[in-house]
Amino acid sequence: MKVQYFAETDTLYIEFQDLKIVETKDLDENTALDLDANGRVCAITVEHASERTDVHRLTVEGIAA
Repeated sequence: MKVQYFAETDTLYIEFQDLKIVETKDLDENTALDLDANGRVCAITVEHASERTDVHRLTVEGIAA
């Protein structure tokens, strides 16, 4: 899993799986969901992230070994 924040565009990108994305679904005008060929969630993109999330605070819990 990878979390990236792009300050220049205020975009938060959370990648759950590094798979080939074949479809992107808009959840709303500022949120997109990327899916693979089997409909599995690969990533989510949040635009205007600093207004819609607490992007400057990251907490990680339950890391698998």
